[in-house]
Amino acid sequence: MSAEARLAELGITVPEVVPPVAAYQPTARTGNLVFTAGQLPARDGEMIAVGKLGSDVSDEQGYECARQCALNALAAVKAEIGSLDDVKRVVKVVVFVASTPDFTGQPKVANGASELLGEVFGDAGKHARSAVGVSVLPLDVPVEVEIIVEV
Repeated sequence: MSAEARLAELGITVPEVVPPVAAYQPTARTGNLVFTAGQLPARDGEMIAVGKLGSDVSDEQGYECARQCALNALAAVKAEIGSLDDVKRVVKVVVFVASTPDFTGQPKVANGASELLGEVFGDAGKHARSAVGVSVLPLDVPVEVEIIVEV
């Protein structure tokens, strides 16, 4: 099943590309690779959560933020290439998690992004990944996601 058909089956609508909040572009393409800029958990023009995992943001909220970030990354890829059906595979995902020093659940939060990509692309959604704890992210969001796809 194509990625676009799978999204429709899942009832997921790819949003419009979130406008950059600084001096960068949403994607950069070189050869058959598309790199996304870090995507924040924006939905309908607002961040769905702010704060840090381990204090004011629950694991479940963090997971949902990672999922929304990945969806926003797909929007950026789609705007670059025209159709998500042209994605051959997801190569790499990097998930930054703003968290307290004692929080160690970054991989579980990052699963929000990874599982969405698996749902959409099947085996082509399997990827290498880094889940990195950081002290703060732009706009005080709890999660930021970058993806690299092969087209």
